Amino acid sequence: MASPSNEVAKTIVLIGKIGNGKSATGNSILRRKAFKSMSSPTRVTNTCEMHTTTLLENGQNLAVVDTPGLFDCSAEPQFIGKEIAKCINLAKDGVHAILLVASIKTRISKEEEEAGVLMLQAFFGPKIIDYMVVLFTGGDYLEDDETLDDYFGRNCPQHYKETLRMCGNRHVLFNNKTRDEPQKSKQGKQLLALVHAVVNKNGGEPYMSPQFVELKVDLKLKESSDKLAQQIAELKLKESFDKLAQQIAEQENGRLKEEIMTLSAQRLLIGRKMRIRGSSDIKQ
Repeated sequence: MASPSNEVAKTIVLIGKIGNGKSATGNSILRRKAFKSMSSPTRVTNTCEMHTTTLLENGQNLAVVDTPGLFDCSAEPQFIGKEIAKCINLAKDGVHAILLVASIKTRISKEEEEAGVLMLQAFFGPKIIDYMVVLFTGGDYLEDDETLDDYFGRNCPQHYKETLRMCGNRHVLFNNKTRDEPQKSKQGKQLLALVHAVVNKNGGEPYMSPQFVELKVDLKLKESSDKLAQQIAELKLKESFDKLAQQIAEQENGRLKEEIMTLSAQRLLIGRKMRIRGSSDIKQ
C-alpha cells in the first residue's frame, strides 16, 4: 500500500443524506478540521468543497470532496444541478472512490435509499456503483466490543443489505468522535485499503463517465448546471408519477378487496337466509 508522495492524488467524494456526518468524516480522513461540521437537522455544508492531504503513514496524496446532501428529496433541482456540476469540476481527474455515508443512528427508509442510489447512477452513470464504498458513521454508538457485523447481524434492514451487495460488500465503520489516535489510524487504514481495492478492481483508472467528459468540455458551468437541473426535475417528476401510480394501484387493490369482501359477506348472508327458509319449508 506504500506509494510515493509525488503520486497523483486519489480523489474521493462524500455523498449522503443531511445529518449523516459527511463533513465530520471528511475531517477524520484528512486528520484535521477542514470542513465545517456540527450537529444540525439542517444543511451545514452549503456547497461542494475540496481539501487535500498527504497521509503520514504511506505518503499517499488524497483529495476529499464534501457535498451538501445532493440526493436529499427536499433539495431543489437547480441547487442539485449546480452542485453536481461543481463536484465534477472539482474532481477534474475523475473519481477514484465515492463514499456513500450512512449513519447507523438514523435509519433511512427503503424509498429514500433507492431514490438516492437511483439519482447517483442517473447523474454519475450506472458504473459509479463499481467505485462505491459504504461508510457508516456512528461508531461511538456501538458497545466497546461490538463490531459493525455484530450490529447488522441483528439490525440490518434488507435495503441496506441490497446496497452492500451492489457495491461488493465494501463497507467500513467510522467513529468521528473518538480522540483515540490508534483508532483513528486503524479506521483510516481500513478505508484506504478499500479505496485501493476499488482502484485495483477498476484497472487503476479513476471514474470518468460521459457526463464528466461532457461537463468538462462545456466550460459554461451555469449552462451545465441548468441542464442537470432540468434532468433532475424530470427524474423527480417521473418518481412522483411512479409513486402516485403505485399509490393509486394500492388504493384500487384495496377498494377491490373491500368490494370482494362485501360481496362475499352478502353471498354468505343470502346463503344463510336461503338455508333458514329451506329449513322452515321442510318443517311445514
